[in-house]
Amino acid sequence: MQTFLFVIQNSPYGDERPYNAFRLAMSLAKRDDTEVRIFLTGDGVACARKGQKTPDGYYNIERMVRSLLGKGRVAT
Repeated sequence: MQTFLFVIQNSPYGDERPYNAFRLAMSLAKRDDTEVRIFLTGDGVACARKGQKTPDGYYNIERMVRSLLGKGRVAT
């Protein structure tokens, strides 16, 4: 079993880092032999905010967080 920890400290929009981290985490979470954990700190805590208004041209980070909740762990 492999465990991956993603530490996200950037705000959900205006920067591609959180999106790329969640995209990779979602791909890894599909594997049977992996465990994915997400730790949100600093501005990254806003990624888990409910009812986000997604700016035009961005993916909804809140949906990505919800998708991972059932497959891994998200901590703030």
